[in-house]
Amino acid sequence: MTHPAIYLDHNASAPLLPEARAALLAALDLTGNPSSVHGHGRALRNLIETARGQVAKLAGAERTQVVFTGSATEAITQAIVGGAKAFGVDTILVSAGEHAAVSKAAEATGLPVRQIGLDAHGLIKVEEIAEAIKAADSAGMKLLVCVHLVNNETGVIQPVDRIEVLVGPSPHYLFVDAVQAFGKMALEFSSRAPDMVAVSGHKIGAPAGIGALLMKGHADQVRLIPGGGQETGRRGGTESAAAIAAFGAAAAAFPARFYDANVSELVRVTEDGMRLIAPSLVVFGERADRIGNVTNFAVPGLKNAVVMMGLDLMGLSVSSGSACSSGKVGPSHVLAAMGVAAELSEGAMRVSFGWSSTIADVEAYLKGFGEVVGRHASRHGRAA
Repeated sequence: MTHPAIYLDHNASAPLLPEARAALLAALDLTGNPSSVHGHGRALRNLIETARGQVAKLAGAERTQVVFTGSATEAITQAIVGGAKAFGVDTILVSAGEHAAVSKAAEATGLPVRQIGLDAHGLIKVEEIAEAIKAADSAGMKLLVCVHLVNNETGVIQPVDRIEVLVGPSPHYLFVDAVQAFGKMALEFSSRAPDMVAVSGHKIGAPAGIGALLMKGHADQVRLIPGGGQETGRRGGTESAAAIAAFGAAAAAFPARFYDANVSELVRVTEDGMRLIAPSLVVFGERADRIGNVTNFAVPGLKNAVVMMGLDLMGLSVSSGSACSSGKVGPSHVLAAMGVAAELSEGAMRVSFGWSSTIADVEAYLKGFGEVVGRHASRHGRAA
């Protein structure tokens, strides 16, 4: 028996927006190099600069502050590895809940890396950053503080405003991973304290393989790929005009489509429905402010692999957390940092909605979730 495919993993990658697809295909019909001065090159350059303005507008940034990269991971690596070198920092601070792209880039600098803890609600312990800054100031050392704005697994919105107050007036630097926040909440990059912010295309309905690093003027010397001077010397390599054009189109179209989908209501209905099916359900980070399009949960005694396989057979695509972990289904470092017991963490699952999600998707998911939980309960002779 076949089932209709229902996609509930928008935090991993959003479906391609029609506007982005149209921009991508139109750009692919153009020939040339955007660095060329002839008509063909100028046509591609115009697409890139139009997209730069669209991405800048969504980020609350100046056009000149947007540097296109091949992915958010590249943008993150440029900010951390390139920033550590350009700024001459002595130590990197990262939170325990960071995406692997951040933690691995910090390790790649070869500098000491200090991990900042999370509390039980999934919030970064700002007091630990304050202590680290105080100690660094006493020792005459310079820090690069790397934090995420929205956690990709739990959707918890981090207290970056409080971190900005600590780092803003100091000789230290602040990098923010805003991949899961971009398009879903205001960034206001130009008027905020972060020196650099990374964003991604495929999280907002552009194709994978395009991202951007937002950079304040004093960070212009932060480089990773020198190349031939593209992106005003801040990121070498011939730009993918088609991917960039699609990114710009997605940035222009995504917010309206995202909010029209009323994803916060979809999450509320999903969580309420799951609690009716499994009263023992635990929602991680539910007492903190969350972005509103994702729920991360577990049912005690029920392994995520069992649920995911059962749902997948029904055509329902969900995840166990980050999709960037070599396809592994296992305990989450984010939940571990929150103090969640390993046994409960092994049951953690993530359902995330976006611009294409509907209440019919929720209804289909709850039906499938109920069947999986019911089968498990009958086999083990207990209620969920």
